[in-house]
Amino acid sequence: MIEKNLKIKHKWGLHARPAGKFIRLAAKFKSEIYLEKDGEKANGKSILEILSLALEYGSSVKVIVDGKDEKDALKTIENFLLQEEE
Repeated sequence: MIEKNLKIKHKWGLHARPAGKFIRLAAKFKSEIYLEKDGEKANGKSILEILSLALEYGSSVKVIVDGKDEKDALKTIENFLLQEEE
């Protein structure tokens, strides 16, 4: 299992469209993926759970990845969350 704290850089945060893109990325990996903000944990493959975290621009989020392809998954997710545009 690996964890990394990140700040959301996309100017609109992780609203519906980027959240949809996020879960499509996460679904490509066999690892379990979770996002955690303010003690609330969301399955990274569930759009409803991700939206419930209200991840706005500048929000701090912990990414937790566990599985055989966790390093590749974390790198892909990190690149996505740190991009400033969709």
